[in-house]
Amino acid sequence: MGCTSSKEAKPPAPQPKAKPATPATTNQTKASTAPPAAPAAPATPAEAPEKPQSPDEEKEVKTLLLGSGESGKSTIIKQMKIIHQNGYTDAELFLFKSTIYKNILDCGRALLQAVDKFELQDELAQEFGASPDADFDFVEEKVNENERPVMPRGGVEQFQIILDTPNPSDNNTSLAPELVDALDALWKSQVVQGKLLKGYRNQFYLMDSGPYFFHNLQRLGGPQYMPTQDDILRARIKTTGIYETKFRLGSHLIHMYDVGGQRSERKKWIHCFENVTLIIFCVALSEYDQVLLEEKNANRMNESLVLFDSIINSRWFVRTSVVLFLNKIDVFTEKLPLSPLENQFPDYKGGADINKGAKYILWRFNEKNRAGLNIYPHLTQATDTSNIRLVFAAIKETILQNALQDAGILT
Repeated sequence: MGCTSSKEAKPPAPQPKAKPATPATTNQTKASTAPPAAPAAPATPAEAPEKPQSPDEEKEVKTLLLGSGESGKSTIIKQMKIIHQNGYTDAELFLFKSTIYKNILDCGRALLQAVDKFELQDELAQEFGASPDADFDFVEEKVNENERPVMPRGGVEQFQIILDTPNPSDNNTSLAPELVDALDALWKSQVVQGKLLKGYRNQFYLMDSGPYFFHNLQRLGGPQYMPTQDDILRARIKTTGIYETKFRLGSHLIHMYDVGGQRSERKKWIHCFENVTLIIFCVALSEYDQVLLEEKNANRMNESLVLFDSIINSRWFVRTSVVLFLNKIDVFTEKLPLSPLENQFPDYKGGADINKGAKYILWRFNEKNRAGLNIYPHLTQATDTSNIRLVFAAIKETILQNALQDAGILT
C-alpha cells in the first residue's frame, strides 16, 4: 500500500478508462445536475458453489474503507469476519464485554448530561418523587475518556450510581443490579422518552447503539452475560491508525484497510492510497442533523461531503471505482419524521419521505464527482448481517469485475 512513509510519491498518470458494464444489482452513477434515483437494495443473487482457487488464480483487490467517524466502517469489518471468516469464537466475543459495558455507561451519562443541558433536572426529580425544590445542580467538568464525570449534587440519588461506577477495566466484571435498575429507570422515564428524545435528540450526543443497549439491558446486565454477534456489531470502539483484514470473495482475495475517521486520524492514512483498486466510502444517512465530536458547530453530513470530495477527485484515484454505502438507513427512517431534513438543507423538498430523503443525499454526493468516477451506491444497515451479505454478493457479481477492468488488472 505504500504506508511505510508519509512522503508523497508521484502518482500514476491517468489512463483512459474502459466503460464498465451496467451492473444488474446496483446503481452506477455519474455526476449530474438533477437528483438520481435512490439506490435500491440488491436482489438476492443466485450463487453457485465456489470452487477452490489456486494462489495463481486469485486476484488481490486492495480496498480502502473510508468515511467520517461513526459512519459504520468498523461494523463493516466485523461483518466481513462474520460472513467470510467463520465469525467470532466464544473467546473473541468475551473480549467485547468490557467495551459494551463502557458503551452502556457512556449512554447513561450522556442522558444525564442532556438533562442538565436542557434544564430538565426538576422534572426528573419530580417524576421520581423528589421535592421540586431539591438541589439538583450539575457541575460541568471537562473529563477525559478514563475519568468519571462529576455532575449531580443531591436530587435523584438513584442515578448517582451511573456517575460513580468506573469504566470496567477487564471482562470479568458484571454490572451491579442496582446500576442496571438505575439505567433502566432513567431510559424509561417520561423526561427522557417524552422530552429528551422527542424534543432535543439532534442537540446532544447519544451513540446510535444506545437504544439497542437500553432495550436489552436486563440481558446485558445479567450475571452470566456473554456477548452475542449482534451485541458486538453495536459495540463502539474508536478506530485509531490503520486496521487491515483479508478475506476471499469468490475468486478474489480482498485486502481491506479500515482507517480512523476522525479528523485527527486522517493524516495517518492520507499517504496510503497507492494502487487501490476499490474504495468503499461509508456515510451515515442519519448524521444530517448531527455535529462532529471534534467541532461542535460543524455538521457531520457536510464534513462527510468535504471528505468525499477530497477523496473522489484526488489524482490518486483516476482509475478507481467507488462503492458508496448510504449507511444507517434504519436510524434515518426513524429520525426523518422527527427531524426535518430541510432544517439542515433548505433546498430539500421531499418532506418525511424516506426514499426522497435518501435520493437527495445521494444527489449531494454525486454532485462532488467532478472526476467522473464510477460510483455504485447501496442503502445499507451495517448492523444487519443479511443486508451486508446481499450487498457484498452484488459487489462480487458486478462491481469487482468492473473495478478490476478500470484498474487495468483485467482486460
